[in-house]
Amino acid sequence: MAKETKKGIFRGIIERDEQGNYFCGSYLLDYQYTEANFKLGDEISIKKAIANPSSKSREAYPMKSMKFFLAGEE
Repeated sequence: MAKETKKGIFRGIIERDEQGNYFCGSYLLDYQYTEANFKLGDEISIKKAIANPSSKSREAYPMKSMKFFLAGEE
């Protein structure tokens, strides 16, 4: 279950939408990085995010994660 932590880090499960985008909560995840290092259902901690620069997915995911790790490995 996704939640905001006291440190401002978002923690949740990697999911994939019908367009093939990887996301966690309302955060878009980098496709290539996620594909290479994670699998669907992994629990991650998001450490840093920016405004989503992609006009294709910005409405669904206003923020894009720039730095995330498997939960417990941060």
